[in-house]
Amino acid sequence: MARRTGTGVLSVLPYAVMAVVATVDVAAGPGVGLLALVSLGPAFAGLVGSWRRPVAAGAVALLVGCGLGIHNGLFQERRGFAALASVVGVTVAGVAAAVMRARREAELAGVRSIAEVAQRVLLRPVPRSAGHLRAAVSYTSAVAEARIGGDLYEVVAAPEGVRVIIGDVQGKGLEAVETAAAVLGAFREAAHDEPDLKGVGARVERAAERALHGEKFVTALIAELVPDGGAVFLNYGHPLPALLRADGTVHFPEPPQYALPLGLGLPSGDGPEPHQVDFGPGDQLLLYTDGVTEARDRAGAFYPLARRVHLLTGPDPQAALEALRGDLMRHTGGPLHDDAAMLLLRYRD
Repeated sequence: MARRTGTGVLSVLPYAVMAVVATVDVAAGPGVGLLALVSLGPAFAGLVGSWRRPVAAGAVALLVGCGLGIHNGLFQERRGFAALASVVGVTVAGVAAAVMRARREAELAGVRSIAEVAQRVLLRPVPRSAGHLRAAVSYTSAVAEARIGGDLYEVVAAPEGVRVIIGDVQGKGLEAVETAAAVLGAFREAAHDEPDLKGVGARVERAAERALHGEKFVTALIAELVPDGGAVFLNYGHPLPALLRADGTVHFPEPPQYALPLGLGLPSGDGPEPHQVDFGPGDQLLLYTDGVTEARDRAGAFYPLARRVHLLTGPDPQAALEALRGDLMRHTGGPLHDDAAMLLLRYRD
């Protein structure tokens, strides 16, 4: 709404400026010499719309300039013709600027379209229902033009249970996206093939080692949830999950020992040990990336996730997660400085 209002103001501004210049010039008399200022009209017209706007504004500016020049008797000397020449020059510059801006906007639209397709391929919509769980996801990219970054997530209903992953690739750009694609591809295959969760983690770890270069790494949390076995986690240096119990209490279950992120060259057998927590009817599990907990407000305070998870109590998981995301955006008061992914898993009654 604000964008449409701003565009409307810019559309009217060129003609309003020319009207003000003409009114002041007539009121002040020929001695002031405001004729050249009518060129502001086509200059402002080139800010929005197509090249036709500065052309139309330039034509109006020439008519106004001719009228003021005749009224003030300026065509008996050179400054009247010089003022009209400036109107023509500014109009030509406005047309050129409008054409170049239209080309840049078309290129940006193409980039956004390609990024959206890549996001749909890489981060497929999670199933709203998987096994004994209901799922919802929220992804907010720090790069508004691309709408995609290095955060990753997936939910797979495997024979052993529902297996999920959430992760965060260090860095940005195409390299981060390629790494995320490699990790997700390995997880999707391993989630169906491997009989135990440690095997899934080992497959994902090998894929990350091949995809990462230098000192790059991926933090990740892999989980398996079964109806009678609770939730089992493998934590590779990722933020702790938030477990919201049916009675409203919130826990952040810690692993027995912390492990390094994926891609740091861990020796065989030094990966994280699985740790289990109870997860039953009425419970919810929120997995997230550090773009959530490290989001700051204008005073520099971090987002207090532990005090805001009560927003997840709505009947619809996706609506509840969107309420939490809206609260996060209000906390920052502007765009995020890092991608923020959230995955909500709710035990179906």
